[in-house]
Amino acid sequence: MKMCDYVSSYSDQLEEALNIGKNSNLRSNSKKLQNIVVCGLGGSGIGGNIVKDIIAKESSLPLLSVKNYDIPKFIDSNTLVIASSYSGNTEETISALEKCVKKNAEIAIITSGGKLKKFAEKHNYNHIIVPGNHPPRAMFAYSFVQLFYVLYNYNIISDSFKENIKNSISLLNEKNKKIKEQAKFIAEKLFNTTPIIYVADGFEGVAVRFRQQINENSKMLCWHQVIPEMNHNELLGWRTNTDNLSVIFFRNKIDNKRNQIRIDINKSVISKYTKNIIEVWSEGETLIENTLYHIHLGDWVSWYLSEMNEVDAIEIDVINYLKIELAKI
Repeated sequence: MKMCDYVSSYSDQLEEALNIGKNSNLRSNSKKLQNIVVCGLGGSGIGGNIVKDIIAKESSLPLLSVKNYDIPKFIDSNTLVIASSYSGNTEETISALEKCVKKNAEIAIITSGGKLKKFAEKHNYNHIIVPGNHPPRAMFAYSFVQLFYVLYNYNIISDSFKENIKNSISLLNEKNKKIKEQAKFIAEKLFNTTPIIYVADGFEGVAVRFRQQINENSKMLCWHQVIPEMNHNELLGWRTNTDNLSVIFFRNKIDNKRNQIRIDINKSVISKYTKNIIEVWSEGETLIENTLYHIHLGDWVSWYLSEMNEVDAIEIDVINYLKIELAKI
């Protein structure tokens, strides 16, 4: 399969992921949980970033994404640890999970197989198995949806996510042609530039996802920042070294009104240094709909850019080289 085939099947993946979660056999928990940690990196871990943004106003428990070998000291028997590794063999995630087990944390695992699947079955941990043998970043929908099912199982969130995801599927199918046309236009604007991605607070996970897709699929460098934080630092950076930059704002009707005003002011400042500024407004009425719309659009942009750059969107030779070299030590 080509990456465009995976992107095309996004809404189908979301629907299948809902069925997988619905049919998962997760045990209930009697512990008084106090915090949540999601261990995962790259395409396997981005779901943790995004879900953190989405549940922030619903969950009374803090959620932290761990993308390292080590873990925070606060993790204990009252911590829910969700290990998300698509392959099941991500060495950083396995290392962090082993440390969490020693802390007697409540463990849940999302994977397609590998060492984590064997580990979950051996120790009878809650786990959900997703379809395997595909690029992790192309299977985002599966790990993303399963995170909600795990959190719902532990009574951390309500089941409203199910309806919101179903509505997102209908929205994406309805707007499919528009999304692809818009993505191609954006790609043409970003081509041969260094993209800068700006979002309002609450959507940083969307920005991280898009940045990672530009890196992996399009084989391009870019960066992201969040408003209002960037107004206190990066905005001053728009003075020097501004050649060949493009800016894309991912915007939403539900963004804080003060942040919407800030974005308009930012545009007027930045336009003095680049005219290559793009605004993208999400569709939908809920945070989940807005998020999944932006992600799908961004995935298509990264695909069109890979075509323009004449690179293989799936190829990850340098990452494989890194893993091979690490395995020697």
